[in-house]
Amino acid sequence: MDPENEITLRLRFNLEIQENSASLLSKFEKYSNIKSENFTIKTSDNHIWLDIVPSKRKYWTPHLHLELEPKSDSETHIRGLFGPDPTLWTFFMFLHFIIAALFFVFGAMAYSDYILKNSLTLDVSIMVLMTVFWFSLYYLAMTIRKKGSQQMKELDTYFNTIINSANNEN
Repeated sequence: MDPENEITLRLRFNLEIQENSASLLSKFEKYSNIKSENFTIKTSDNHIWLDIVPSKRKYWTPHLHLELEPKSDSETHIRGLFGPDPTLWTFFMFLHFIIAALFFVFGAMAYSDYILKNSLTLDVSIMVLMTVFWFSLYYLAMTIRKKGSQQMKELDTYFNTIINSANNEN
């Protein structure tokens, strides 16, 4: 996985592990009980969240969400998703919604003004401005993801450490 060559903002991966899901979940629960100076682990059913500790978080800090799907008694499918802080992601989606809504509203107004043979200058100008804002949001999101790529690699390394650990380790 090379985040620099991916176009998506939230990197996803799938992994097949030759181990049952209960065993994998117990590994994560064991590591969640060990106090780490860099990471926190939360589990709920077959969902696991790996985060950077709050003292080392920045606004661009990613988190890793894992979903364990049992395929058989000895095999588990893991779906992983690296993403920004959920609050930041929600804010970005809200901004995208507002920009899209304004674009469509002024598009409808531009159509009405065109039919009525009125000036389209304001309507088209705002539509162009919304397009510029949308590309600016995309650029900002890419910048945030790039700043968080080192922490993303740290989360990935920690994830692999847990997956490759033996169940009987202390």
